[in-house]
Amino acid sequence: MRAMLLRQSGAPLEAAEIPQPRPGPGQVLVRVSACAVCRTDLHVVDGELARPKLPLVPGHEIVGRVLEAGAGAKRFAPGTRVGIPWLGWTCGDCEFCRSGRENLCPEARFTGYQIDGGYGEFAVADERFCFALPDEIDDVHAAPLLCAGLIGYRALVKAGSGQHLGLYGFGAAAHIVIQIARWQGWQVHAFTRPGDAKAQGFARQLGAIWAGASDQPPPVPLDAAIVFAPVGSLVPAALRALSPGGRVVCAGIHMSDIPAFPYELLWREREIVSVANLTRRDGEEFFAIAPRVPVRTHVETFPLAQANEALKRLREGRLTGAAVLLPEN
Repeated sequence: MRAMLLRQSGAPLEAAEIPQPRPGPGQVLVRVSACAVCRTDLHVVDGELARPKLPLVPGHEIVGRVLEAGAGAKRFAPGTRVGIPWLGWTCGDCEFCRSGRENLCPEARFTGYQIDGGYGEFAVADERFCFALPDEIDDVHAAPLLCAGLIGYRALVKAGSGQHLGLYGFGAAAHIVIQIARWQGWQVHAFTRPGDAKAQGFARQLGAIWAGASDQPPPVPLDAAIVFAPVGSLVPAALRALSPGGRVVCAGIHMSDIPAFPYELLWREREIVSVANLTRRDGEEFFAIAPRVPVRTHVETFPLAQANEALKRLREGRLTGAAVLLPEN
């Protein structure tokens, strides 16, 4: 099959012909119809996440159709449309798995990192970790929901309740989360790179009541803030914008170091929490909610062969919404 292959961390992906994978016990073989490009893919490709499987087919926001089931795999019939997310396998036996916190499993394996992902024509996945997708959302627009949507939803749940929510970094995840947050009744404030009028305008189009630079204070104190941008200095900035008792949620898998800040910013029961991965329950809840909102993703499509260009534009902040690779183009 055709695939874009990472042979060495920090190097561009290479167009390659590799053997088509075969499903093992409990697995399904999926013909990939769309795979969104996630910031975590950047962290893997750029070497910011250590010890990926090499060579590796990246990509973990995969939509496709089941072609074949391995031994014992009975959940999805051939032809069924499924989504393959970041969380690809867990042990099922550790204290985290047994307590509903499989996202923290120390033996967990991840799609597009330790398991070949969706930057190719076919992918193999454990059927237990695949999702059935709402019929209302087509393949291209469903792909970003498999991580930007799921992790964003988990971060929003972690944010708790309140009236004023800040989103730091207005990319793929934030443009989905704002739709759910507004549906829940939040008033949303969007923070972007200084001078990024395009992203600020996009946020306002999606219902943000205020949009400005990440170094600006919001017009009112925030009850919660979600930091999507992998920039550690945004954490004290978000704390500074919080009301007493507010919470900052760090939603990325990788972030630059958080600089020292005065205790006064954290005092009065402000909190900092992180989001790690996702659980299957997150997916079930999210995909039940998404059609009700309804969530609409904004995408820019690229042929599979242009994966490096899509990653470059994501790295430079030149995407509106999410990039999606189309293997058949």
